[in-house]
Amino acid sequence: MTAPLLELDRVCVDRGGIRVLDGVSLSIETGEMLGLVGESGSGKSTLARAALRLIEPTSGAVRWRGRDLLAFTPRELRAARREMQIVFQDPATSLDPRMTVAESVAEPFEVHRLATAAERGDRVTELLRRVELGPELLHRYPHELSGGQAQRVALARALAVNPALLVADEALSALDVSLRAQMANLLLDLREGAGIACLLVSHDLRLVASICDRIAVLAGGALVHLGPASGIASDTRHPAALALVEAARPGIRIGRET
Repeated sequence: MTAPLLELDRVCVDRGGIRVLDGVSLSIETGEMLGLVGESGSGKSTLARAALRLIEPTSGAVRWRGRDLLAFTPRELRAARREMQIVFQDPATSLDPRMTVAESVAEPFEVHRLATAAERGDRVTELLRRVELGPELLHRYPHELSGGQAQRVALARALAVNPALLVADEALSALDVSLRAQMANLLLDLREGAGIACLLVSHDLRLVASICDRIAVLAGGALVHLGPASGIASDTRHPAALALVEAARPGIRIGRET
């Protein structure tokens, strides 16, 4: 039996003596889109960072392709990081204001030694095309981009290393409705075209239920629901998950078309 791409096993995270993630266990398969939802303060971003070892869990295990990620040497972790990328809610978190779009998107090639200097220009242009941006943006700086453009540049940068897993940590939340839908479709296209798995972190159950295979619900740092997106409206029993379902019901069908 093939191990999951990523697996969290009873992961706990404490901050300042307070438990913010409490014994969470879940997994993501290759090519799967898993939605992680919950109210503000439920522990979603903490889970996303612990899953990528951007913060160290207090206890529990994190496994990458069946191996203990917490036991990786610095060299092994560097190699693993090529396969796992994160896009944050605010592009300013990932885009250096002193670098042009071309420089930002090309930087992972240099860091991971993935392309020669001569190849990088074409690679950058192709990455921008994949996220539906044109070459006219190459020499612009982040402050010269719209919010939607900046978020697409951040996504292009994350895709530069051909990741197996993309974590979108509230990456669509700051966008307006139309741009959010476009970015969601981009994530679906990436899964279909490149087999990229995605952990989509959001407080928007409507969006998550429309594009994800499964949905995990966090409340108070604990996992209170995990199951197929198509069954979120009928299968969940926890009050926090039910509240999210009720808030998402008006005007939209909960669950993906089959």
